[in-house]
Amino acid sequence: MRYSLSLLLIAVFASVASAQAMAGNDIPDDVKVRCKADYSRLCSGVMPGGGRVLACFQAHKGEVSPDCADALSQMKK
Repeated sequence: MRYSLSLLLIAVFASVASAQAMAGNDIPDDVKVRCKADYSRLCSGVMPGGGRVLACFQAHKGEVSPDCADALSQMKK
């Protein structure tokens, strides 16, 4: 299970470059809701915008909750 989650996160964050082009307000509300706790826990010192939050999630990819990882993976679809 942990290995599968790691592979999912790698796939999600491999596309971070394209996702970073999105403005913070272009992130779907579902992702904001599902990743709120992860943002507070892992990236609260990161100012949203310019892909900085997504980069923070990438830097903490092993610590992101499964629900948030799922929400992030839905962004690229």
